[in-house]
Amino acid sequence: MLSSWVLYVLEQSSRFFAEHGQSAYLVGGSIRNLLLQQPCVDWDIALAGDIRLLARQLANRLGGFYAPMHEKACRVIVKQEPYEVAIDLSPLQGSTIAEDVATRDFTINAIAAPLGAVVDLLMTRASLEGIADLAIDPLHGIADLATRTLRVTSETALQKDPLRLLRAMRFTLQYQLKIEPATARLIRQEAHLLPQVAAERIHDELYALLRSDGACERLRFLDTYGLLTIIIPELEPARGMQQPSLHHWDVFEHSLETVTMLEKLARLLQQTPAELAQADLEVGGQGDMLALQQLLQEAEEQRIFSFARLTSPEMKLAALLHDIGKTTTHAVDEEGNITFYHHPQAGVPLVQQITRRLKISTHESRAIQQVAAHHMRPGQLSHSTITPRAIRRFFVDLGPTGIYVALASLADHLSMRGPDPLTVHWQRHRGAVRILLTRYIRERQQILPPRLIQAEELMRRFNLTPGPFIGQLLESIAEAQAEGILHSKEEVLWFVEEKLQRIQPDSEK
Repeated sequence: MLSSWVLYVLEQSSRFFAEHGQSAYLVGGSIRNLLLQQPCVDWDIALAGDIRLLARQLANRLGGFYAPMHEKACRVIVKQEPYEVAIDLSPLQGSTIAEDVATRDFTINAIAAPLGAVVDLLMTRASLEGIADLAIDPLHGIADLATRTLRVTSETALQKDPLRLLRAMRFTLQYQLKIEPATARLIRQEAHLLPQVAAERIHDELYALLRSDGACERLRFLDTYGLLTIIIPELEPARGMQQPSLHHWDVFEHSLETVTMLEKLARLLQQTPAELAQADLEVGGQGDMLALQQLLQEAEEQRIFSFARLTSPEMKLAALLHDIGKTTTHAVDEEGNITFYHHPQAGVPLVQQITRRLKISTHESRAIQQVAAHHMRPGQLSHSTITPRAIRRFFVDLGPTGIYVALASLADHLSMRGPDPLTVHWQRHRGAVRILLTRYIRERQQILPPRLIQAEELMRRFNLTPGPFIGQLLESIAEAQAEGILHSKEEVLWFVEEKLQRIQPDSEK
């Protein structure tokens, strides 16, 4: 049932429109969700008249505020903790409400009902039963809701607004619908129109799909209809691109599976210790996993990590794109071995291109680039003893994002073998990640100590001029601090003096 305050807002809105001689209709998602007895986030109302004037006056009446939207529509927002109601007003399309709903995207959204009648029913009944009796349903959307069928309102519905291609995906997944054959054919036929849609709207729909658990299956669903590689055409060369024998999947499938494994790791690491101790043996090493769980909980307390960000659309997209550089570095050597030399570095400009096109924020784009550029490093560190210097350089390069890069590298490793048994390489890899995170989360002041001397003082004391050599000196001082060699400014000055005597960089003096 709706809260009494939401009912009050709707009842006051109904009175307002009646007082202004407006025939107001609940349409689209509002009626759909009422019929499905699911929560309504936005209340869509269609009516004739001056929408912006009515929106301004309604906002004043309700004590809220209004904001213009696209295509002459306006949104009125009313807040009363803990509730927020959004009322979207749009001009009637056509001369009647029946003509209006026929212009909408899918039959399940082409249903309307008089606002006043719906409010009267909601005010007098304890349930939502009876909504269907009030409905204006010229395209039989209620029947399609009953059979969980997604059907376009017309053959041209997708051409009129190609964003509806992605809305079809979201509705199908969100409401567990099946796409009827003619609509499925139209989606594939019109998929090429998607680039006509504003990048911001594509971004919003893509992130809505990635936000839910099971993002890999959602991406595969997009790919079934040819939409994934229209949104990210840089992925298409990865399809069928074979990898060395250690890999079970081709590059495309491996990239999708990495999204699955990132979600799986996040779920495991958020279980209770008792649950984790009995967790899926596929990932093995419950001792390491318990240690990682404790470390990540400490990192959350320090506010340098959050599980919410680990499972965010940003990080799932990073998992999907972590190997995008392989599409431009694939080669076969003289002995027939497949290689992808320098693919992490090659992936960075591709990620920049993708995130720029999708209007992804600079902050998120930077993190996705860092996953692409550095996801190999934790695995490479596992091949030998991890030195303090290597740990320091990893986190100097990445900062707190290094935690996410390390976890993404685990997801990458898990997705490499497919259903095959895991090997000793996995044991070493997760051990390396455990060491990296332990040092950063518990001993950060030791591996990244505060500077004992600033660049300005360094140049003044030793008569040095600005240039790359100053940065090199500061880095060597920081590394010596991290290794426990330097503890005071006096020791730093002695260290620099000795270094200058050995190097004597005349060009820098």
